[in-house]
Amino acid sequence: MDKFRGTGVALVTPFNDDLSVDYKSLEQLVNHVSDGGVDYLVVMGTTAESPTLTGKEKLEVLRFVKSVNKKNLPIVYGFGGNDTQAMVKKYLKFEEDVDAFLVVCPYYNKPSQRGLQLHYEAIADAAPKPIILYNVPKRTSCNMNAKTVVALAQHPNIIGIKEASGDTVIQAEEIARKMPDDFLLTSGDDDLVLPFIRIGGHGVISVIANALPSQMSDLVNAALKENYAEAKRMANDMEDMLGLIFSEGNPTGVKALLQLIGIGNGKLRLPLVEASTDLVEQIRKEYENLDTKKGVV
Repeated sequence: MDKFRGTGVALVTPFNDDLSVDYKSLEQLVNHVSDGGVDYLVVMGTTAESPTLTGKEKLEVLRFVKSVNKKNLPIVYGFGGNDTQAMVKKYLKFEEDVDAFLVVCPYYNKPSQRGLQLHYEAIADAAPKPIILYNVPKRTSCNMNAKTVVALAQHPNIIGIKEASGDTVIQAEEIARKMPDDFLLTSGDDDLVLPFIRIGGHGVISVIANALPSQMSDLVNAALKENYAEAKRMANDMEDMLGLIFSEGNPTGVKALLQLIGIGNGKLRLPLVEASTDLVEQIRKEYENLDTKKGVV
């Protein structure tokens, strides 16, 4: 579990103007976040626009990230779906070497809690490496409750959860009270990192860390050391930028911010679209404003 304590970054997938994968910018990004102090890399999370990449592209991106991972950071691969039998077959055939899998709750089907538990147990039985649950009901229309998470935490191949159940940490707090000591509880929301760690969480899988890796890493590290006053100051400094980068959807805003700092061109694949001119300007102004805030940029 320790290798996933701290700051993970859900890497975006940069695209060329023709919307093919921009591997040059992807290498820049991996170097940028690695030098910025993140603890591990998440490939093919939601932020990667994974629904619009083919299976072949996903594996090619994974292999490329591994090839340019000069600091040998742990790699988590997003590999989920809503057809349990199909996913079990894919896991049994999976041959790439990764450190763990991030497995999103089944979407659209809206299974019961028992269905969720059986789904994850079947995948965990088949997976060649440990899995991290991913609960994000605002995208899946399905909330995996704390009781189910704690039950799944007993499985030897389920090591943690990326928890993003809402705008508060109430459910995460219940998980923290009841989970095993060696279970990873990580935030799926950048704006809840501080309260999440206060109640027993171990870090974040972050979006904004694509562009501001050192800022998010410093915040998380301060909170993990219980230096909450310093962590709160850093969280307050980033609050406005976080509001902006998610205002037109993810990863629209963070790709616009990355373009401003010289990584990628801000392009997304439909049905997602690039940031509006107004949002780009607001992000630019806030990025310049960060320069004036102590300890940031």
